[in-house]
Amino acid sequence: MNEASAFDPGRFLAMVGKVGHGRALGISYVAHGADWVEIALPWSRELVGIEARGVLASGPIISLMDMATSMATWVSLGGWRAQATLDFRVDYLRAARPGETVLGRGETISLKRSIAFVRGTAHDGNPADPIAHVTGTFMAT
Repeated sequence: MNEASAFDPGRFLAMVGKVGHGRALGISYVAHGADWVEIALPWSRELVGIEARGVLASGPIISLMDMATSMATWVSLGGWRAQATLDFRVDYLRAARPGETVLGRGETISLKRSIAFVRGTAHDGNPADPIAHVTGTFMAT
């Protein structure tokens, strides 16, 4: 695929970050490679699920990881495509630390004709101490 048609995760997040769900979460681009994308979810009082502890709710972290893995498929494909989530498993290992940005890295494991297999990890500064692991499958629509 030529460079002009390559999917740019930084530009994509800049666009979707201006409206609706993307704006509410404040997710931003960090880095990407040929089959992976890393994005960041900044800590925000509005996203806290356990007020007394200042811990981010699980929903924003799931959204972060869904977006990171979706974007990893688009980077792997070289362009955006409509897709439906067939399966998305999240294994939480611990709570995010209060006040810390959560980083989500999604990676494409395998691309088939109409199915993408993905995995990812969320952490708050130390990839060796993850908050959650995810695996999933997306189907082209």
